[in-house]
Amino acid sequence: MSLDIVDLNARWLKAWSDKDVERLVGFYAADCRYFDPQVPQGLTGHEALRAYLTGLFGATPPMRYDPEETWATGDGFCGRWYCTIDNADAPAMRGFDLVVLKDGKIALNEVYVHMLAPAA
Repeated sequence: MSLDIVDLNARWLKAWSDKDVERLVGFYAADCRYFDPQVPQGLTGHEALRAYLTGLFGATPPMRYDPEETWATGDGFCGRWYCTIDNADAPAMRGFDLVVLKDGKIALNEVYVHMLAPAA
């Protein structure tokens, strides 16, 4: 049975929107590597990821991540998304995740983001 990456990506982004740390950590392999603009040096493993997400979610307003497009790669997928920030003064974000899967779990996640101007 092949993995439905569109479904996986949608469920994963929903966990980001819900700021559900434990549900998110469950998507990742125990020895995962995670990179984003806040941690360009990367994090390794569930404990480090859990601590990072807990701090990040405590410091950010509500956000909604909506998948735009998902492409299969040889060992995972790339997914582009939009993030709407629940703050009238905040711009939206557009992002892209590179995801490498191992046994159905995220072994590597690299996040690339840029800010969009607020809607006029």
